[in-house]
Amino acid sequence: MIISRIILLAFLNCLIYSTIFSQETHSTGVLKGTIYDENGPLPFANIFIEGTSLGSSSNENGLFEIVNIPVGTYKIISSFTGYTSIKKKILINSGNNKVNLTLTQGSSLDEVVISGTLKPVIRSESTVPVEIYKPTFFKKNPTPSVFEALQNVNGVRPQINCSICNTGDIHINGLEGPYTLVMIDGMPIVSGLSTVYGLSGIPNSLIDRMEIVKGPASSLYGSEAVGGLINIITKNPEAAPELSTDVFATGWGETNIDFGVKGKIGNATTILGVNYFYYDQIIDNNDDGFTDLTLQDRISIFNKWNFKRKSNKNFSLAARFYYEDRWGGENNWDKTFRGSDQIYGESIYTARYEVLGSYELPIKESINLSFSYTDHDQNSFYGTTSYKAKQRIGFSQLVWDTTIKNHDLLTGLAMRYQFYDDDTPATENINGTTDPEETTIPGIFLQDEITLAEKHKLLLGSRLDIDNRHGAIFTPRLAYKWSPNKSDIFRFNAGTGFRVVNLFTEDHAALTGSRTVVIEEDLDPEESYNVNINYLKKIFLENGTFIGLDASAWYTYFTNAIIPDYETNPDEIRYGNLDGYAVSQGISLNADISFTNGLKVLAGFSLMDVSNKEDGVKSRQILTERFSGNWGISYSIPSIRLTADYTGNLFGPMRLPIAGPDDPRRENSPWFSIQNIQITHKSNNNFEIYGGVKNLLDWTPSKGNPFLIAGADDPFGPDFDTTYIYASNQGIRGFLGLRYTLL
Repeated sequence: MIISRIILLAFLNCLIYSTIFSQETHSTGVLKGTIYDENGPLPFANIFIEGTSLGSSSNENGLFEIVNIPVGTYKIISSFTGYTSIKKKILINSGNNKVNLTLTQGSSLDEVVISGTLKPVIRSESTVPVEIYKPTFFKKNPTPSVFEALQNVNGVRPQINCSICNTGDIHINGLEGPYTLVMIDGMPIVSGLSTVYGLSGIPNSLIDRMEIVKGPASSLYGSEAVGGLINIITKNPEAAPELSTDVFATGWGETNIDFGVKGKIGNATTILGVNYFYYDQIIDNNDDGFTDLTLQDRISIFNKWNFKRKSNKNFSLAARFYYEDRWGGENNWDKTFRGSDQIYGESIYTARYEVLGSYELPIKESINLSFSYTDHDQNSFYGTTSYKAKQRIGFSQLVWDTTIKNHDLLTGLAMRYQFYDDDTPATENINGTTDPEETTIPGIFLQDEITLAEKHKLLLGSRLDIDNRHGAIFTPRLAYKWSPNKSDIFRFNAGTGFRVVNLFTEDHAALTGSRTVVIEEDLDPEESYNVNINYLKKIFLENGTFIGLDASAWYTYFTNAIIPDYETNPDEIRYGNLDGYAVSQGISLNADISFTNGLKVLAGFSLMDVSNKEDGVKSRQILTERFSGNWGISYSIPSIRLTADYTGNLFGPMRLPIAGPDDPRRENSPWFSIQNIQITHKSNNNFEIYGGVKNLLDWTPSKGNPFLIAGADDPFGPDFDTTYIYASNQGIRGFLGLRYTLL
């Protein structure tokens, strides 16, 4: 079945490819020129014509020549290791054509980011450290969703929380998933109920770039941005390709299809993207009687519009629909057993609608209104336990940005409304009837970025939120940046954060298995205090090699922390505010090395200590590693248009939620590594074929363990527990994919 799917997908892509390019252009021209930098002609720089395989490199005198170019209008791109790439539109006539290009030294540090200060700024100028990841980064190890794609980002770990339904969240610097705010185009719409299953429904195909801020950002973004934030910036319709397709299948039977098309209607430009993921194979390689991987049937449809206005002010509008049917459980389960006590299964239907937009007021001042609305409906059964929940979140924000002398001021008003209802004790009143939760949180924030001198910047910010459950919450922050030269940047950040807990929507362990949930008290908001030091270094060697180093050290102190207690009673999960404090501290280093021979290395590691102290006793946090490392090694051979990618990660031991002292399973996970290899061939006209092997070492959590699921022989009994999981059960598998882009 898998081979037939791959053949069908290959045929469809080849059909598109051959149809579009069935007509050949016979008239050709030659492009000649010189590539310079600030010191004169630049030797061995690359230049190619976008959308084609035509390209060249400059000789020792900076001269280049590209021949046999079909007549027409193109975009040419010039790049060189350690320099900022440039793109230029050019008309090719028959005969000779000439162009000269000048490159300036730079790197990804010179890209534009918005997440750190809520407005566009060159990354190297931002007082807040922001990491950027482009689609090319994620293509080194193709995955069907954002959740899986983040496995190769240093300090970020996708955490599997259930060995049956494979729900998960994203840890940053060892902190649990609910401490991470996930946004789309700056809108905090992946929160609450959607933090459990919504992450797997965000396709990589709609991403223009991903910005990650590690450390509290509550002074700009409010609750949930305690440990950090991930801002998914979607594609700009104006810059999107006319047509794109990307399909791949794996040896386990997974099929992922991405399709995108661009169009113009009146004064608007729009893109429509569709992602479909399907997996229906029952695989039980660890022989425990349960599916190793959740079966899924998922579709996501995304549509974004950019409207051209006479005032040249921005107006964009986007919408997304997402539906998923997933189940895991005993191998002989089917939908006729949904909710019954005969054969155990976990079945989740998820339907989700999103609308988000940005409107810049047509006035001289820079005032922008952004807004979003989400409707999330989950209908699920965990064995016989029903969990049916509805969540609606509305968010709007008005931001004014202005400059007065050396003060770059930004201020804004925000409003968040949330409706939540389910069939758990979370929304039951004292009479046992349903009592939906409605919260309204207005907020106001102010930020002043002061240029103290040419090389010194100071940022002061504060935010005040009024929560109708907990009153006023104040979150200040301070940031300082010193750039002694173009190659060194020092940053210091300090601030506070807060998080209002939504227990059943965020912690899947409260629903699955047989443990009794005990809520010890009314849960107060968690508060945090954070200090972060960051150092960036750019090194340009004489042979053209570029080295970028990014080092950070952080310390975060939590009060009122809410940490699931699996150990006081093995039959319970207890929740309450910690009578003490929790700490997350550590260091990390990222290295980006580019050689002139086509070799590129991205590598990083993090050392961290995440612990809590209560009644004078210190303990490590469960499911948090002390060490993590990531790498991506790429080697390109332009002459045959071939690229090889070797990616992987390495994690140190973490404490696991065992069910008491007599549990024979490991108390701590072993060191483990997930490694992947991929070969990509790019033919003429942006048609690519790629394939490789995932999880080369065939590592799964069942290695060295007598079993994973406690009480698997009686899934409806009192000992059944699925929370002992920290990584995917999916072993080694091959994959093959096809990709085509029409610019």
